Amino acid sequence: MDIFAHLDIPDLVRAGSVCSSWRAAFSSLRSHGRYRRPQTPCLLYTSESDGDNIACLYSLAEKRVYKLPLPDPPIRNRYLIGSSNGWLVTADERSELHMVNPITGEQIALPSVTTIKQVKPIFDDSGAVQEYEFSKFYGEEEIGCPSIHALEELRDYLSKKAFVFSADPSLGGYIVVLIHGPIGQLSFAKGGDRSWTWLPSSAYYEDCVYMDGLLYAVTSLGELEAFDLTGPTVSRKVIMERTKDYIFERLYIVQAPSSNLLLVWRDQDVAGVAAEDDDVQELVEDRDYSGIPLETRKIMVYKIDMDANELVETNSLQECVLFLGLGQSHCQCAEEYPQLKANHVYMTDDDHCGALRKSYRRDVGVFNLENNSTEEIVSPPLWSSWPAPIWITLSYTNLSS
Repeated sequence: MDIFAHLDIPDLVRAGSVCSSWRAAFSSLRSHGRYRRPQTPCLLYTSESDGDNIACLYSLAEKRVYKLPLPDPPIRNRYLIGSSNGWLVTADERSELHMVNPITGEQIALPSVTTIKQVKPIFDDSGAVQEYEFSKFYGEEEIGCPSIHALEELRDYLSKKAFVFSADPSLGGYIVVLIHGPIGQLSFAKGGDRSWTWLPSSAYYEDCVYMDGLLYAVTSLGELEAFDLTGPTVSRKVIMERTKDYIFERLYIVQAPSSNLLLVWRDQDVAGVAAEDDDVQELVEDRDYSGIPLETRKIMVYKIDMDANELVETNSLQECVLFLGLGQSHCQCAEEYPQLKANHVYMTDDDHCGALRKSYRRDVGVFNLENNSTEEIVSPPLWSSWPAPIWITLSYTNLSS
C-alpha cells in the first residue's frame, strides 16, 4: 500500500489492473485519496482517431499517453474552458456547462446558462429552448444591443474560462467561478446552487485564484481585486489599482509555493507561419489578433507586494515551474517533480478567439524564462487542434459527496 501511495495516478491505475490484490490496494487508495506523491500535471486532449468520447492524457512524468472513456456528451464536441483540482469544466453543444473528473468519470451538471444574468432562453411552440438572447451589458451600462444565438453558438461568446475551487463544506463543497462574456465578467455558483450569481462590479477579468478564503481576480489592465463569497452578500476589495494602460499581454495570477501571489504577463505575437500574409500584416498593424494564430514571445513574472500594493519584477522562477493556459494557473517546486524543468513555463493555448478556429496551430510548449525560447512538449504534436489541449492535475476528489 505504501508503495502504491507514492505513484503518479496514471501509474496507479495501471498497477491496479495487474492482479486482484493490487486492484484491492488501488481501490482503497482511490476511495480514500491517500496517495502521497505530488501529482505531475498531464496534458488532456482529444484525437479524431480515438473517437468522440475518449480523452487522451499525455503524462509528463512517463512521456506516454493514456486513454480514458468519458460520459456523454462527447468530449470532442465540448469546449474545454477550465480545469482545477482534478476536474474539467466544459461547454457542450447546447452551451450548457458540466464538470467532469476524467479519472473517475464522475460528471456534475452546473446551473443552466439561462440563469446567467446576460442570457435569456427563447422557447419554441412546444416549450423547448431553441435559441438564446445574449445581452451586452455590465453593471448598469449597455455596451450593445442584445443578440440572438443558436444553442451551440452561445458558448462562442459566453464561456471564456472557469475554475473549480474547494471550499468550506457548508458551502456545498466547492465553488465554480466563470469568466464570461461580454467583456470578461464574473459569475459563480456554489455546490447545490440552481443558478449563477453575477458579480456586477467590474469587467475584463483574465484569471482567478482562491486563497485564504478569498477569491482573487486580476483584470487585463492588471487591477487585482479580492472577493469574499462566503457571506450572505459578496464583498469586494481593490487590492491593487491598474498597472498598465493597454490590453496586449495575457495576464495570470498564481499562488507560489511560498504562498506569495505572482502576476504573470504572457506576451504573444503573430506566429511565423502567418507573418508574411498581407491580410495578417494588416491585422497586426491594427493590433487585431482575433483572426491569426499567435505564439508566445516573452513571459514576465512579478511578485505582488500586498502591503505596498505594487509589483516587484523577478522574471525568474528559480527552482519553481509554472503551468499556464485554460486550466487554473499554478506554480510548483521542481524539486518535487524531477521530470519537470525549473524556471520553465509549461503553457497551452488559451486565446479565446483562436480557440474558435478549429484548424489553427496551438500555442503549446515549454518556455524557458532564461533565454525566452520555446521547445515542444512532444514532437510531432499528438493532439487535435480543437478543442485546444488543457493541463490537468489528476485527483480522485469527489465533489458531490
